[in-house]
Amino acid sequence: MSGTSRLSTRARTATSVLAAAGLVGAALTALPAWAGGNADALSVQYRTSATGATADQAEPWFQVTNTGSTTVPLSTVTVRYYFRADAAGTTYRFACSWAVKGCANITGTFGTLANPTATADRYLEIGFTAGAGSLAPGQSTGDMQLRFYRSDWQTLRQSDDYSFNGSQTSYASWDKVTLQKSGAVVWGTAPGGSTPTPTPTSTSTPTPTPTQTTGPVGAALFDDFSYTSSSDAAIAQHGWTVKSGQGGPGVSGATWSPQDVTFVADGATNKVMNLRLTTDGTAAGTKETEIQTAARKFKNGTYAARVRFDDTPTGGPDGDHVNQTFFTFTPLNAPMDLSYSEQDFEYLPNGGWGETQNIMYETSWETYNPDPWNAVNAHGQQYGSLDGWHDLQITIDNSNITYFIDGNQVAQHGEPYLPETPQWIDFNHWLIDLAGQTSSTSRSYDEQVDYVYFAKDTVLTPAQVRAQVAAYRTAGTSFTDTVPAS
Repeated sequence: MSGTSRLSTRARTATSVLAAAGLVGAALTALPAWAGGNADALSVQYRTSATGATADQAEPWFQVTNTGSTTVPLSTVTVRYYFRADAAGTTYRFACSWAVKGCANITGTFGTLANPTATADRYLEIGFTAGAGSLAPGQSTGDMQLRFYRSDWQTLRQSDDYSFNGSQTSYASWDKVTLQKSGAVVWGTAPGGSTPTPTPTSTSTPTPTPTQTTGPVGAALFDDFSYTSSSDAAIAQHGWTVKSGQGGPGVSGATWSPQDVTFVADGATNKVMNLRLTTDGTAAGTKETEIQTAARKFKNGTYAARVRFDDTPTGGPDGDHVNQTFFTFTPLNAPMDLSYSEQDFEYLPNGGWGETQNIMYETSWETYNPDPWNAVNAHGQQYGSLDGWHDLQITIDNSNITYFIDGNQVAQHGEPYLPETPQWIDFNHWLIDLAGQTSSTSRSYDEQVDYVYFAKDTVLTPAQVRAQVAAYRTAGTSFTDTVPAS
């Protein structure tokens, strides 16, 4: 991707990701107004993070709370949000940005009302898979950060939507949505006081569960980064490009420095790649690093890397808004280009984009428009330090993009975020802005990479990835690439 496109993506990311900041694990502070009595009582709390009369996307966020006395399987529960379509032929798409129960366990489908009103002729129905589990008495689903948008990417109007309340920016009980348990309404009032029709049975063919391999994989890339320097001829021969010059992402006027991509000993026999970021608090005094595959030939399969993140500088004051990454992407050839895609691990050890603490983002991109800004993405996030070595993994099949850290699943995103075209693999280490620390004392941060691995069209578990890497090392293989060109 060009520097300009990459800068637009990163510089604008705050618009989409910061809407969720500070809300993880938000608690219900008061008992819902409708609580009590019924053994199967349930209630819905609502808020929105898109408050305008018009918006790029509607963002109804929900919590469902069990206010009864019996445990309720969430697979028997649906919630309906009612709205007025912008035009008769307008279609919409649903997305889940983040959820305590996991976005993979939440579904969203659209329906049409048999008896439309002035404020509603459609609804978004939220459902749960069996993987969402059950709610015991007094329990809540926690945050469900949901959104929907027009399929043609145009601005939507929500001020005339029955279920919308732009002033409700904190969770509170909301009876202009309905909740159904096993098809019967147990919360809320539908538009016009009508009873929602039962959810139709889906006739679509279910997506098959991907098969995980247990034996040797086929086409694969493995690189142990056993090079001498960034000018080592083997780097280009093995299909890597080390970035130089200027351009995004990050601070305008900063320089990408190949000399700061080095290969250092880590133990008696192993080498690791070191990506150093250095700054003195000025753009001219900031040097960043990036290495990327020259070929776009990676799409479905398993991506993995062992990466060491760095919370503190080697000298000088701490606090710079650095970004330490492992990601794969395609270029944005035009605004809202549907062939664009990107899947990111981005670690911000000192915060940034409005965050003030350590945070890791896993972001899956469908597309975006740089001006006026409109992003179509979903993300996971975790607060806390990740200083030190970590195993990062992304698996992509025809159903999901799944992110793992140290063998634990941390995020999963489905359509519309799956990549449509082959991608590059990339690591970079850059400075988001100059606002984190303004000292003129030079300081450096190090992001290190032990290896990178890709298995084409194969879904591997984290344990299987470790076994494949161990097999390469046992055989003395420091590099192999059998992934065919696209």
